[in-house]
Formats: sequence, structure tokens, C-alpha cells
Amino acid sequence: MQQVTDKYFKSDLWATENLNYVKPHFRMEKAARIITNIAGRKDCDLLDIGCGPATLMRCLRSNVHYHGIDIAIHKPAPNLLETDFLENPIKFGDKRFDIIIAQGVFEYVGRFQSQKLTEIRQLLNENGTFIVSYVNFDHLNRNIYWLYNNIQPFKHFRDSVGSFFRIDRCFPTSHSWDHREPTHPLTKAIHMRMNATIPVMSSLFAIEYFFICSSRDSRRAANRR
Repeated sequence: MQQVTDKYFKSDLWATENLNYVKPHFRMEKAARIITNIAGRKDCDLLDIGCGPATLMRCLRSNVHYHGIDIAIHKPAPNLLETDFLENPIKFGDKRFDIIIAQGVFEYVGRFQSQKLTEIRQLLNENGTFIVSYVNFDHLNRNIYWLYNNIQPFKHFRDSVGSFFRIDRCFPTSHSWDHREPTHPLTKAIHMRMNATIPVMSSLFAIEYFFICSSRDSRRAANRR
């Protein structure tokens, strides 16, 4: 059962909440590792949706040309756009992107989920990659952050993403009994390199999931070649 509410928060709250992410946290570091592997050494344009203080930018190589959008931008810059992307379309001028990431975003989009996935699909280059994270609300000891307004089982979210994109890979960010990302250096190192779903265990103990997606159009283009 999906729990969607009309509880939406504006920039004054997020300006404060965003300060919790000034330093890279585990999921962000793992996202940067994924992006680095996808981009390799080639130049590419990246859009970070819900970028907060744009901390992810500091974790990436210079060949990844970073752009971020958020409802609250603390330090304005040409590559950062302040906008309420629930009330307004997700876009950055007329640009299209090789990589688009939305980590820790779709738990807050409520009834706009399908609309936002549509907008992201329109911004993705033909051979681009969309990376999205989502909390495992099926966790045995799940924690529900008070700001969440879009709570649904893992399968429901996966089916929704799969109706807009081809899901190439899906795996947990990490596993834990208490539904918290790892903080101990050794545990972090182990989970940082774990990019696989473990039958039964993941459904009960995955903290969040990463979905690595590509455009359905790219499959058709590949079939034509």
C-alpha cells in the first residue's frame, strides 16, 4: 500500500535541512563511486536533482560537469539552479544530460512521482544514465523520517521506475539490522563495494536501493544498429 500525503515543505525548512548534508555521507560517497565508474574519463554533463549544498560536486572528477537544482541554494553559482521542482518542471535551461541523479528525492515527491519521472526521462540523453535511490520501506525495523510523504513498498517503486526507464541494475546501498547506513570505517568499506542484491536478506535488511537506469529509446537505437 502506498502512503502519499499532501505534506510538502518549502525552501525555509529545506535551507536548514540541507545543512545536514554539507559533509559527504555514505550514500553520497557510494553514488559518487557509481558515477565515476559510469563516466570513466570521458567528459559528461550531470544533473543532481535535490542537490542541497552541492556536496556531491566535490566528490567527482573534473570530467563530470556538474549541475544541480534544489529548492534552497545556499551559495548561488552558474551551475546551480534554485527552484521548487515540484511546482515547476525539472529542467536546467535547455540542457540535456548524460547522467542524472536523484538521491534521497523520491521519498518527498508525493503524488508527483510519475510526473517527475516523465520530466527526467525527457532530459536524459539517448545513451544517458539515470541513477535514483529509494528507501527500503520493507525493512524489518524500518525508520520513517518525519519529512517523508511518499512511502511505498520496494516493488511498487521499482515498477513505477520501470514504466519510464529500463532498469539495468538495482542493488542495496548497504544492509543493516537497524535501518541505518554504516558509519564504522571497516563496515563502510565493505558495503561501498557491494553492488549486489542478496536473496531474502536484502528485502529485510537493505537500507536503501540504487536503481541504475537507461532510456528505453537507447534500447531501440541499439537494436537498430
